[in-house]
Amino acid sequence: MEFLIVCPLALIAGFVDAIAGGGGLISLPAYFFAGLPPHAAIATNKLSSTLGTLVATVRYALFGYMVKRFVVAGVACGLVGSAIGANLALLADATVLTVVMLVALPPVAFLVFRSKNLDRFAERPLPPRRALAATALIALAVGVYDGFYGPGTGTILMLLLAAMAHQDVRTAAGTTKAINLATNVAALAVFLVNGAVLIPLGLAAAAFNIAGNWLGSTFFDKKGALILRPIMLVVIVLFAIRLVTDLLA
Repeated sequence: MEFLIVCPLALIAGFVDAIAGGGGLISLPAYFFAGLPPHAAIATNKLSSTLGTLVATVRYALFGYMVKRFVVAGVACGLVGSAIGANLALLADATVLTVVMLVALPPVAFLVFRSKNLDRFAERPLPPRRALAATALIALAVGVYDGFYGPGTGTILMLLLAAMAHQDVRTAAGTTKAINLATNVAALAVFLVNGAVLIPLGLAAAAFNIAGNWLGSTFFDKKGALILRPIMLVVIVLFAIRLVTDLLA
């Protein structure tokens, strides 16, 4: 029953995640619905989503969406942040972070609604050093969040990289995938060392997540920014529902 619940939703999550991030908003609840305890759900979801994100990252690199300096700085800082966040997740209560994210969500949603074209930020490029510093700080902060909690990470990265680092949509997508892969790997390593991952279920879900990421990355390459905004809006609504549910649980 766990496999029947988790695997189909992992496929959908991979498709959404490859386009706009936020696949964890679909896949993580699937593990809870299947009856896994919180730490096992978060840890096993990391295994499946990491392997799925790896596929999307490779494809985005082949599409030419990655700028080396952004990727190197983002990955390095994302790794540090995610390792910190994953260790905190093993010790801390997520309530405070949930409240913070719920407060931060309305401005994020407003930015998406207002920004019909996220590429408009790239029309006013930052000086190279400022753009690189902004990318690094975003990766560090969101990395802590991804290691600690996770859902919505890709969407948050996409928005911040476009709005604050002034990266165009495709560059932001490529940078997001590289950072997200790094943060997933760091968090997964912590969870594996602590024995929190249900490996058979995680690998089965990973196969479906990989298929979804392959389809989603192909779709994004063809449709690009045209489909990014509506999917982001759906992810943000799901994120808000998830946060409220967590607070009321």
